[in-house]
Amino acid sequence: MDLYQYAVYQLKNIPETGSLRFQSLEVLTEQGIPVNRDHYEQMYLGRMHSEDTPESIRDRFNRCLPRNFKGHSISVSDVLVLNQRGMLAAYYVEKEGFAELDGFLPGHPSGSAVSMETSGFRLEGKKGTWLAFDNIRIDGKEFFLMEHEQYGRKAAWIVVDGTGKLIVDNVRNGFDQTVQQGIREYLHPLQTLEKPKLPEKPILENWQKYMENGEYLRSSEMDEEQNYNMIDGRRNNTAPKKEGARGSVLAKLKEKQAEIAQRSGKLR
Repeated sequence: MDLYQYAVYQLKNIPETGSLRFQSLEVLTEQGIPVNRDHYEQMYLGRMHSEDTPESIRDRFNRCLPRNFKGHSISVSDVLVLNQRGMLAAYYVEKEGFAELDGFLPGHPSGSAVSMETSGFRLEGKKGTWLAFDNIRIDGKEFFLMEHEQYGRKAAWIVVDGTGKLIVDNVRNGFDQTVQQGIREYLHPLQTLEKPKLPEKPILENWQKYMENGEYLRSSEMDEEQNYNMIDGRRNNTAPKKEGARGSVLAKLKEKQAEIAQRSGKLR
């Protein structure tokens, strides 16, 4: 599945972020204050067009806020994370334009767009939105258990990876052994080996078949075959019919009948 998604991160409402809210990156840099991922929470995750830019996303987002979005309109100090088929980039929102950030998601080297704060997640082929409520790390990769926001526990859960790709569907018992096995099969798919094609056996002449047969079979055929041109690996071949053989048999039959009649005195 080709993923084109964007995530909106906004500062948490905690004492540590009071002086950071709505500050430009330039001001933070002058004060020696880094952009700390722990100060942010993901407020929205949505789909975007392949040609989208941070500017077009901000304009479209602010014109019509999603119903399930609980934050404020995209403003200075927010961070946009764009996921274009697994290639992620984080942008700090400035008053005019954006500043690209490095290492905004240090816990996700691949640039994951899904985290434990994810809500409002939309998946192609699934109705409604999803939120993350549990996670697991297998073979160095993180996977998230998602619950449907509209139906809650009435709907089966799903498992997605950090990019939002569906890994296991119809989950009922969390990260049980069956689900973990499904994740491992995704990480390490079995490779089917193609059977090597055997070379085609050439068509042999009778004398070649004779030479190819084993010593025992050749001797057996020489004893039983009715003609040597049929020594071909199959026993008890019949001799080819000779042309005119039927006429010869009738002639001999007439001669025999005449001989018998002569002996009996019927033929003078």
